[in-house]
Amino acid sequence: MSSGNFNYYLPVNIVFGRGKAAQVGELAAPYGKKALIVTGRSSARKSGLYDRVKGALTAHGVESCLFDRVAQNPLTTTAIEGAAFAKANGCDLVVAIGGGSIMDCAKAIAFLAVNDGDINDYIFNRRVSDRALPLVLIPTTCGTGSEGNGFAVLTNPENGDKKSLRCNAIIAKVPIVDPECMMTMPRRVLASVGFDALCHSMEAYTSRISTPLSDALSVYAIELLAENLANVYTGRDTSPEAWEKITVAATIGGMVINTAGVTLAHGMEHPASGLKDIVHGQGLAALTPPILEASWKGDPAKFGKIARLLGGNGPEDCAEQVRSLLRALDLAVTLGDLGLREEDIPWMAENCMKVSAAGVANNPVVFTQEEIAEIYRSSL
Repeated sequence: MSSGNFNYYLPVNIVFGRGKAAQVGELAAPYGKKALIVTGRSSARKSGLYDRVKGALTAHGVESCLFDRVAQNPLTTTAIEGAAFAKANGCDLVVAIGGGSIMDCAKAIAFLAVNDGDINDYIFNRRVSDRALPLVLIPTTCGTGSEGNGFAVLTNPENGDKKSLRCNAIIAKVPIVDPECMMTMPRRVLASVGFDALCHSMEAYTSRISTPLSDALSVYAIELLAENLANVYTGRDTSPEAWEKITVAATIGGMVINTAGVTLAHGMEHPASGLKDIVHGQGLAALTPPILEASWKGDPAKFGKIARLLGGNGPEDCAEQVRSLLRALDLAVTLGDLGLREEDIPWMAENCMKVSAAGVANNPVVFTQEEIAEIYRSSL
């Protein structure tokens, strides 16, 4: 890309540091009097974080009620249900505790609580709005970076479309990024979300709409993950400093895709998990290496930089370096391992062109629907 002309706009107010989740009451209080706390079905309660957040809100005069029905690939119908619950309970603020699915659903709830109509019209840009309830996000996984952008990825259960609602109104007023909140997640979750974080920065860096600012952040995040993710996963380094590094890298990943977008790996994964409800990071693990092999000639300089950060020598090494990392994370899987079959490929390729047109267009090599089907086939 040329650095001569670009726009960069990201109004995000990140509060980062160990122990910062304890400040949620004072940080949230300026934005509302009654919070809808959005969580998954159990982990926030098991870890005690929900009770601590609720107590901190109460101590600063903020009432709360709980919505704990969010699944791993959040549904448009769950967001609609949550918004109705928020309105029925008079909530004027949304606080999310959890991973990317929970934060994304919370964003959609905050949006639908003040906007009428079909959410799918907003997702496909048939309608637009710049209003939402204020959001406070406390991530408990270092992966999606949802705390750092205005995206909310949702699946329509009626047709399997998995696509993001995007607007600046759902950028959190306060994302509280506390590495201590990450340290209770299971290792297999860390592997999956950590690889998602790496994909965000690799894809933003190689995107056709990248900028010098997103490039600088992406390279820094890739380097942090290359040096720390496998060590934390395997237990070779469990220091707070290592956790801080992978956590800040994940947040950066969310920030850079807000401006530079994602490319083909996310574009092709969304139809797979929309169809089969697979774990997002596992879907990316199956798809990313073959996509890298097919794409590196579109920007050898940038893919070469990624390869060297991961321990390789040049762009042709990039896919194998990623495979090596996936093996270290016990994440070497195929789409076949995840339940996808040859007969699913035509629908996925067609759906990819429908829901992920931007990701297809952003990729350094722009593939046809037939070529995308062939990459799916090589990933089975």
